[in-house]
Amino acid sequence: MDKREMSPVAGPISGLVAATFTPLTPQGDLNLALIGQYIDYLVEKQGVRTVFVNGTTGEGCSLNLEERKQVAEEWCRQGKGKLDQVIIHVGCLSLKDSQELARHAAVVGADAISLISPFFFKPTSAEALRVFLREVASTAPELPLYYYHIPTMTGVNLEAREVLEGIEKQVPSFKGLKFSGTDLMDLGQCVCYCRSRGWALMYGVDEQLLGAVSMGVTGAVGSTYNYLGSVANSMLGAFDSGNIALARTIQVCLTPP
Repeated sequence: MDKREMSPVAGPISGLVAATFTPLTPQGDLNLALIGQYIDYLVEKQGVRTVFVNGTTGEGCSLNLEERKQVAEEWCRQGKGKLDQVIIHVGCLSLKDSQELARHAAVVGADAISLISPFFFKPTSAEALRVFLREVASTAPELPLYYYHIPTMTGVNLEAREVLEGIEKQVPSFKGLKFSGTDLMDLGQCVCYCRSRGWALMYGVDEQLLGAVSMGVTGAVGSTYNYLGSVANSMLGAFDSGNIALARTIQVCLTPP
C-alpha cells in the first residue's frame, strides 16, 4: 500500500465533528461506495468538515481489523481535498491490534488517531492507561493522538483529568481528548489543563453541548451532527453572538424528549 501524502499538522480541532456511521449492506457487509456521497452530504448540507471514523457510532469495536482498515482508508481517500480532518479511532482490547490500526492510519493519510481504554481487562490506574496510550502512540508518532473518554461504554471510571496529568511527558504526540462523560467537575478541570497547553477538548454528549461550550470546550464529536449539523452550527453561532436565549431554544430542540 502506498503512503498517501500526509496533510500538514493541523491545529486544535474546533467546531463540529461527525461521528460517522459505517455503511453496511443488508447482509452486513461494508458498503464503501456510499462514503463519497456521505462526505458530500456532510460538507454541503450540514456544514461539517471533520469526521471521527470507526468510533462508537461507527461500531468500530464490532468490526474486524480488515474491515476497520478498509473503512479508514476509504474515508481518507474520499475525504482528501473535501474534509478538513479525518480522525481514525484505533482503540481495541488488544494493544497489538491498536498499534496495527494506528500504523495503518498513518499509512493511509489520517490526520489524527484516537482510542478508548481497553474495557475487558481494564486499567486499574491512570498511569496504566497512560502507558497503553504511550505504546499505541509510539507506532504512529507523527499523528496527533486524542484520548477517547467514554466511561459509560468502557466501564473505566478513572477521571479524565487524572489521565491527563503529565501525559505530554510520555506521549509527545498527545493533543487532547474526546470527553463523552457527564461529570462537569472533571470536564472543567480538563478544559483548564488542555487550554493551558493549546490542546483540543471535544465534547461527546450531543444533548449537553451548549453547557459544555459555556465551560470552554473547543469542539464536539457526535452522531447527531451527521444529520443535524446545520442546526447545531446555528446554536453555536447564536452562542458566539451572545444570543443565549436562542442558543438554549435550539439546544432543547436537539434534545430527545
